[in-house]
Amino acid sequence: MSDPQVPPALDKEIHHPTRLTVAAFLSGCAEAEFSAVRDYCGVSDSVLSKTVTALEKAGYVSVRKGYFGKRPRTWLSLTFTGRRALAAHLAALEQIAGAARRAGAEGAPPEA
Repeated sequence: MSDPQVPPALDKEIHHPTRLTVAAFLSGCAEAEFSAVRDYCGVSDSVLSKTVTALEKAGYVSVRKGYFGKRPRTWLSLTFTGRRALAAHLAALEQIAGAARRAGAEGAPPEA
């Protein structure tokens, strides 16, 4: 059993909502075009670019550039390391939520 005084380790590279959303979206596919990720996350090109740079620096996202016809394109994918980090982060969040639910249930007044 884990010590309630020591919270589970959240991944600081994924914890930010935009980074978490990007990682979660990419976990559902092999790779996605930059514009599809941007549209899903509801952010600007600049915000997504900075987010991807941070995740790429952490080794969580891979970036592939190429062309579709004559148009340049960028594809993003979650690396194996990124998939493991996302799974661990989500597990830590669930541990925190579970501990809070248990603490709330223990501190709740008896029902009349």
